[in-house]
Amino acid sequence: MRMTILGCAGSVPGPRTAASGYLLEVDGFVLGLELGNGTLAELQGVRSPFDLDALLLSHLHPDHCADFSALTVLRRYHPAAPYPERPRRLPVYAPAEAPERLANAYAPHEAERLETDLSDVYDFHPLGRGPVRVGPVELTAFSMDHPTEAWGLRMRWRDGTLAYTGDTGPCAALDELAAGADVLLCEATWTDAPDRPRGVHLSGRQAGELACRAGARRLLLTHIAPWTDRAAVLAEARAGFPAAELVEQGAVYEF
Repeated sequence: MRMTILGCAGSVPGPRTAASGYLLEVDGFVLGLELGNGTLAELQGVRSPFDLDALLLSHLHPDHCADFSALTVLRRYHPAAPYPERPRRLPVYAPAEAPERLANAYAPHEAERLETDLSDVYDFHPLGRGPVRVGPVELTAFSMDHPTEAWGLRMRWRDGTLAYTGDTGPCAALDELAAGADVLLCEATWTDAPDRPRGVHLSGRQAGELACRAGARRLLLTHIAPWTDRAAVLAEARAGFPAAELVEQGAVYEF
């Protein structure tokens, strides 16, 4: 698998840094993972958005899906879309309410919202019914602990496994999600402190301990809030998993 970091800022985009977005390429299959603020511009810098074979959205907070409306405009109105070569309806694997919620975000006013339907552009599939096959990837979704419906995503292909936490507080499902993963792509929004709200995000310490406990081979830290000290998050994670790494926008990982 080849993974390109389109954006890795947590909760909001940061200075010259897009929010959550990753481009995964496996055996010629092009899979988008999240499409947060600013990621569509970054995607166009490395691939045509029409190259996407499917899109995964772990949950529907804007920092994970805000650019979905822009992608809709592109797919609907581009004057030279390569539809003879690509299916017009892009498969989207997302929370159950995604068709309605994303239509709400796309519609400019109330009258249009009442009649907006994105099914001409997308083929929606609710997460949670799995495992399911997405091209060469076997996708299994795990319910996470977050203020909205949110899923951790485990992707297995013929010679590897990527576990992606999405956004979550500590929960039992994380250990099953991450167990023995070749790569754990883990949010670590903030540093560890006793007054952090429960059921929202992981700290660097919690991410490192999770990777160690689960026997993950590699830990990639992402979704760090722009107001958080990245070096401090990394130091916390390395206390539990010495080989932890911070992802960087534009970086490419092959595994």
